[in-house]
Order: sequence, then structure tokens, then C-alpha cells
Amino acid sequence: MFAAMMFEGSAPLVVALVLIVIALIVVIANIKIVPQANVYVVERLGTFYAEWHTGPHFLVPFIDRVAKVVTVKEQVVDFKPQPVITKDNVTMQIDTVVFFAVTDAKQYTYGVERPMAAIENLSATTLRNIIGEMELDATLTSRDVINSKITAILDQATDRWGIKVNRVELKNILPPREIQDAMEKQMKAERERREKILQAEGEKKSAILVAEGEKESKILRAQADKESQILAAEAQQQAMLLRAEAIRKQKMLEAQGEAEALRMLNDAAPTEKIIQLKSLDAFSRAADGKATKIIIPSEIQGLASLTAALKGIAQNDTPEQ
Repeated sequence: MFAAMMFEGSAPLVVALVLIVIALIVVIANIKIVPQANVYVVERLGTFYAEWHTGPHFLVPFIDRVAKVVTVKEQVVDFKPQPVITKDNVTMQIDTVVFFAVTDAKQYTYGVERPMAAIENLSATTLRNIIGEMELDATLTSRDVINSKITAILDQATDRWGIKVNRVELKNILPPREIQDAMEKQMKAERERREKILQAEGEKKSAILVAEGEKESKILRAQADKESQILAAEAQQQAMLLRAEAIRKQKMLEAQGEAEALRMLNDAAPTEKIIQLKSLDAFSRAADGKATKIIIPSEIQGLASLTAALKGIAQNDTPEQ
């Protein structure tokens, strides 16, 4: 009975403790911490209440709720290939890649039911409209133009959904198999044509280089011959100058010797006989075996006879000596 009375006395305390624990659990459960690059869309009693950004927040229990968690990071969506028809009635398969980011969490939550499906359908429709105005060749060579057009159209259309389309890229463009085969043959023929052109240009450059080499060789040989002739002429000219210089110096030395002899003769006060002998010697050198006729002055003719007589006497006296 005492135990029952103790239990009855502590029952309110236990209930109070349980209620406190439950309240703490509810409070802790309603504390929300929004991570970086996320936005929480909060509703109060089923109506939009607020957008919670990075940091701690508290939900009023049983009144507030997080309707949607939205990431504001740029997202990439790769859509499956879509069949499109060109202006010249060629069916191709084109798949696209869309880069987008959420700029308004409220509009993204309430603006469209399924945002990804909406973007995919819109991109497929836009792509068909753009490709339908272009021929096959233009489609294959105008990716940048197509990307720019579809990006502008999608960005404008998704703005009311709180979505910003940054860019759209055509990932693959696959024409029919027979067209692919024809394109491969055309590319092969183009490669062969370019190869022949490059080969012809190489042969042309090689021929030009050979011709230029032969030309330069001929020019070098001609220059060498010219320089050789110039050097030979200069050597011959130098030799002639040296010979002329030697003859000039010889004549100068002879003239100096004669002048010195005359000076010494004058200093010695020669007699008339000695002068006549010198004159005779000069005439003998003048003749030198080259003159055919010599005119001897009368004043030295007698001296010449005397010289001849003395020469005969000397020849006769030589054996006796």
C-alpha cells in the first residue's frame, strides 16, 4: 500500500518529465540548418512563407514545413537523342546538354510541376524548329549558331520558372547511315586530293631548291674564276712593277757610279791623255757589240792607235816574262 501511494505521488512528476522530453525532441527536430548553395522553401499552413538561405532556422511545430529544398548550383542535364528533320528532308538524331541554374527558388517550386521534363520538352521543340529551317550541310557545320539560338530561346522561356539557362550544347549529330557512308567517302576523296596537292607542292619546292642550288653553284664558280683572273692580273702587274723598279734602281746605281767616277776624276786633275782613255772606254761600252758603225772623234784616233801598239808589244813580251 505504501508503494502504491509513492507511485501515485510521483506519477505527475513522471508525466511532466515525459512531456519535457517530448517537447525537447520536437524543438530539436524543428531546428533546420540550411547548407551552403541550398535554399529551403518554407510553407506556413500550406501557404508560401519564406525562403531560408544558409544558416540555422526554426520551424514552428505543426504549422511550418519545408516544401522544397532547392540547390542554386549550376546543373548539367544530358537529354536523350531527339529525331529532327532538316529543311532538305533528312532525319537526324541529335542529343543536347543543358547547363542551367536556379535563380528564384519560389518560382522554381511553384512555377512548373516537373522542371526537368519541361526543359527537355522545350529544348526538343526548339531544336526541331531551328533544324527545320536549315539544310543538312548547314546543320553539320553550324553548331555554334544552333547552340546560340537554342540557348537564347530556352533562357527566355524558363525565366518565369526561376531558371537561368547558361548554355546549350549539341552533343552528337547522327545523320542516316547511307549519308554517313557518303560523307566518309567524300572525306576520303578530300584527304587524297589534299595529299596529292601536298605531294605536288613538295616536288615543286624540291625542284626550285635544286635549281636555286645549281644557280648559286654557277654563280660561285663564276665568282671564283673572276677572282682568280683578277688575282693573276694583279700578280702579273706586281711582277712588272717589281721588274721596272729593279731596272730603275740599277740605272740609278749606274748613274750614281758614273757620277762618282767623274767626281773622283775631277778631284784627281786628270791629264788630257787620261781623259782621252776614258772617252775611248766610254765608246767601247757604247758599242758593246750592238752597234754596227761607230764614229770616233779625231782627237782620240791617235790615242787609239797608240793603245793598239802597246797591246801588241805586251803580247810579244809575255812569253819572255
